[in-house]
Amino acid sequence: MNREIREKIDRILDGLPEDELNQVYQTAACIHRKYLFKANIPQKGVKISLVLAKGQEIVTAWDNAFASQISDETKEAIYHGPYKWHIFSYGKQDCLQAEMARKAFDSKAKDAVYVMNPSHSVFLYEHAADLVAADFDSGEDRYIFDRHMTWTYVVTHEEMCGPYFYSLK
Repeated sequence: MNREIREKIDRILDGLPEDELNQVYQTAACIHRKYLFKANIPQKGVKISLVLAKGQEIVTAWDNAFASQISDETKEAIYHGPYKWHIFSYGKQDCLQAEMARKAFDSKAKDAVYVMNPSHSVFLYEHAADLVAADFDSGEDRYIFDRHMTWTYVVTHEEMCGPYFYSLK
């Protein structure tokens, strides 16, 4: 079965013009990053559970903790609703960026963290001590933060934006 699928993929690739191959590569790389994200974290012993009952409360609490000093008008202007990370990319909230953000996240104690995705679904990651920034290099927006909302680490789907790390302390 595996060989059959690879042969089909090869035939498709052989039939594409050169300029289309980069698009196929980008899509395959994205799928690969998502696969690694799903495979690596459970191997570290992390227990992941969807937070249903208090999910929206947690999303609101994230906004209250990390974006409360930003006006509603500014949030609207920077498309904060679907892209909460714009508070960092538009410079509305001071934060660490790029490699400094990654190092800050890696150095934080992480017994349990919340992970929020773009649709604002919230997951609890328990036994998360071994999580590192590279675990979240999936090419998707992710908001990772501690249960007490004292810090947040944000990765984006935009290669030139982020990651960002912000701490209240």
